[in-house]
Amino acid sequence: MPIAFVLINTEIGAENEVMKTIKKVQGVEEAYAVYGVYDVVAKIKADTMDKLKEIVTWHVRRLDKVRSTLTMIVVEEQQQK
Repeated sequence: MPIAFVLINTEIGAENEVMKTIKKVQGVEEAYAVYGVYDVVAKIKADTMDKLKEIVTWHVRRLDKVRSTLTMIVVEEQQQK
């Protein structure tokens, strides 16, 4: 199951609004407002790589007040012990 972490820059002051909106997107498992270079970090999981790309491209990157994103696709999911 493909997983990606998406680092998001928002317009100034829109961090919490974007985070709350992203949490409602199907496939988003977690989202946090953070301090640093990026404003929001989201963990996204999908059934296929195509679905993952669709979520990031059409439901995250195109949100109002999202200025830029950096998507990191997980190479291989580790089994937790």
